[in-house]
Parts: sequence; C-alpha cells; structure tokens
Amino acid sequence: MLLLIDNYDSFTYNLVHYIGEMGWQAKVVRNDALNVQEAMALRPSGIVLSPGPKTPHEAGICVPLVHAAADAGIPLFGVCLGHQSIGEAFGGNVVRCHEIVHGKMGEIYHQGKGVFAGLPSPLQGTRYHSLIVDRATLPDCLEVTAELADGTIMGLRHKTLPIEGVQFHPESIRSEHGHEMIGTFLNQLKAEEAA
Repeated sequence: MLLLIDNYDSFTYNLVHYIGEMGWQAKVVRNDALNVQEAMALRPSGIVLSPGPKTPHEAGICVPLVHAAADAGIPLFGVCLGHQSIGEAFGGNVVRCHEIVHGKMGEIYHQGKGVFAGLPSPLQGTRYHSLIVDRATLPDCLEVTAELADGTIMGLRHKTLPIEGVQFHPESIRSEHGHEMIGTFLNQLKAEEAA
C-alpha cells in the first residue's frame, strides 16, 4: 500500500490518478488526520508527500514522517511542499524564492539520477511555488539531482536512503515525463518489496 499525504492541495488527486494508472492504489490521508505512529502502523510500502500551500513546519506530520520513513528505510517521494519537507527534515533551510511562480514552465537540468533516470536533460517542468530549499544550507546527506540554469534546486535526494523530492510538479499535464518520474519511484517500491 502506498500512503499519500495530502497537504490540502488541488494537485493531490493528479498524483492519485497517475499512481492508479500505473496499477497502484494510494491511501490518501490529510496531513493532520493522523499522527506519525498511526501512519507508520499502516505499514506502507512507500510514502508520497503531496504539494501544498504552506511551509514544511505547517504541513502537519510531513517533516516528522520523513524522519520515520528514514529510520524504517521506507521509500519516500516528495513533490513541491513534500520536497521542501525533505530538505527541512535533514537540516536544510526553506527560504523565499527570488520569484513567485504559479504555472510557470522551467527548464530542469538533471544528472539522470533517481526519478530522472533515463530522461532527457533539460526537460520542461511546471512550477508553482514561492519557497525553495536553500542550496547554501543543504546538508551533506542530501544531493542536488536537478536545478534551473540559475542553480535553484529543482530536485534532491538522500545519498544513502530511498528518499527524494522534486520542487516542480511532475503530475501537471504541462510537465514533460511526469508519468515516467512517478513510474520510476513506483518501480523502486516493487524492487524493495521483492528484496
């Protein structure tokens, strides 16, 4: 079972739809509808943290759930606010972006790691955010996997744990290769279950 934490965002069900198209069922729970212990008691194969309108420390259980997933070795994928929650959970700062973007396309440059494996670089990603993970405070355990030409972080992942996030919205119809990115994360879950 895939646990999807809904951060009160209209894009949450786009993620649910993409996940369903790939043969997975997601249990959708609002970020304040259960505590971390209750979430972990569901024994998810993987966790997705949805986008949302607030900051990581205002996103219910998201930041402590990243810690719990890390401790348990459960794969976790964060989108936008979910991505920022990963950065904050491991000690990075989330700061205001130099521009507020809502529905703006961006050229995403990546190294072909994690959810970007096998995808062309750059690719177009749809951005809806006013906050970013601050590169200057990125902890050593996280690596940048994608960025804009100006160095703004668009993707990050843990160096040793199956945890990663993207700042843009792969579930947006305008983003290129969004299905493939989500599919790569889901394939990782299948590999973890088989191991």
